[in-house]
Amino acid sequence: MALSLETVVGARFLCGQRLPPALSATRLQRLGRSSHLKLGAPRVHRPIACANAGVDTLVLPPPPTEKIPAEMLHMNTFSNYLVLKPEETTNEELFRLLRDGDIGHIDSIGCPDGTVVDDDKRRMLIFISIVLQKIILSVAQPGTSSMMVLMNLLAENDLPKIIWDYFTGQLKLPDPNSMDFKSPFAFIDTRVKLEQNIKPGDSAYYAHLSIMAAKLSYENEARIRSIVRGYWDMEFLGFFNCWDDFQDSFCTQAFMMSDKPVESGEAELVVVAFRGTDDAYDACTDIDFSWYEIPGVGKVHGGFMKALGLQKEGLPEEIVQDPQTPFAYYVIRERLRMILKKNPNAKLVVTGHSLGGALSALFPIVLKLHGEDWIIERIQGVYTFGQPRVGDRQLGEFAENILDSPKRRYFRFVYSNDLVPRVPFDDNTWLFKHFGKCLYYDSMYRGQEVHEEPNQNYFGVEYSIPKYMDAMWELGQSFVIGHVRGPEFHESPMMRMMRMMGLMIPGLPCHSPQDYNNITRLGTLMDAATTETSDGMLGTPPTPTLISDC
Repeated sequence: MALSLETVVGARFLCGQRLPPALSATRLQRLGRSSHLKLGAPRVHRPIACANAGVDTLVLPPPPTEKIPAEMLHMNTFSNYLVLKPEETTNEELFRLLRDGDIGHIDSIGCPDGTVVDDDKRRMLIFISIVLQKIILSVAQPGTSSMMVLMNLLAENDLPKIIWDYFTGQLKLPDPNSMDFKSPFAFIDTRVKLEQNIKPGDSAYYAHLSIMAAKLSYENEARIRSIVRGYWDMEFLGFFNCWDDFQDSFCTQAFMMSDKPVESGEAELVVVAFRGTDDAYDACTDIDFSWYEIPGVGKVHGGFMKALGLQKEGLPEEIVQDPQTPFAYYVIRERLRMILKKNPNAKLVVTGHSLGGALSALFPIVLKLHGEDWIIERIQGVYTFGQPRVGDRQLGEFAENILDSPKRRYFRFVYSNDLVPRVPFDDNTWLFKHFGKCLYYDSMYRGQEVHEEPNQNYFGVEYSIPKYMDAMWELGQSFVIGHVRGPEFHESPMMRMMRMMGLMIPGLPCHSPQDYNNITRLGTLMDAATTETSDGMLGTPPTPTLISDC
């Protein structure tokens, strides 16, 4: 029986299997680019026993009685895409990119045939993205950095002892997998306990628990387990070290916890926390300006989709998961399926900081694409902190229909001049847009609910002087806030060093979890039209009024 290329590819995706290398997406493009990358087959077309059946003997169930809307069928393919592959890009191709807008003939840029980018600025941005990724990949080293080991060594020992142990041959390096080994974020914000004055049921509870979980996600598995169980008195449900098919490395991490044991079916809250930018490979994800267009959904940031679980063959509804190289979306979804079915009263919170916030925002979108409406219905809220833009306006409207209808469940926090939420830029070149309302807080933790954070592209001329003034205020505040607000607000030496760096690059220290943590403990939420404010940092903090169930 002769089978077309499209039949083989379609059968593989229906079975939830990954294509062999010979039929990878890149190979398909070069074989005529007639096949689109698949997002997954509609549920009614799932084959019977396809795991053991050859393509020739594939048996499909009877046709559905209810007609599937054409737009839903189209939504299961990427109709357009721009995929940057810096590891394959030659210098000759880079210079050709600058000279010629016909990028469809550049092998290291995946796109439909005939794609032309006439805009010089847009080509320059693609060029910069590729060059920066090539530089980062050339110096990136997998595993724990020497700087992190040194930081932990100095934290556990004084310098004279380290020198003595070194010369006497007794120096023992910290174990990166131990519960005592800290990430840089643990040195920046040293708090591990939840705020005692914020209880379950308080309006600020979910936001506070979310930022603490998002901050904790930067730690290793042993430390996360120790803090979740020992300090928070919650159940640790698993740590996920996940594969990025395009980076060929474990670039995505997350963990899961619950308020009560899940085995007994008593859990009322399950939290999934995605880790943010943690190393050079994550930095490549942030500056990878690849994108995919999903008909009826919109354009989505390619780097974030890759980190979430996009494979070189697409994003099928089901895959045969390799336990050695799990993909974040699939392994977390499978765990949620089991836990939520066994715990009918459990609600789901998804959270993350920075890159982790982007993955948190995209996670329910992919759930919707794969028809996991019942999981989406269990979502209490998606809480993101310092999240970059993840797609265009159309994607935002699609996400709002999922998360903010009939009630609001998406909460995007932005602190002061944080640079990351303001990229990729929102202009005619980038086409990226935030969606939903923004909970914006200034340098005195006064909040406003706005459509977009001020200075949305960071480089606004009118904000130049105020940014530096804010940086000076934040540095000064770091020396007194602990004396005024309490010892838990004392800032670490590393955080103060970051504040000093902010005098040169305003917005850099604003991205640390420190201030987002302070928001949930001290922040007030003002109406956008209100001019009367609280007394700021030095006054008695009112009860936080962060939104939980709008």
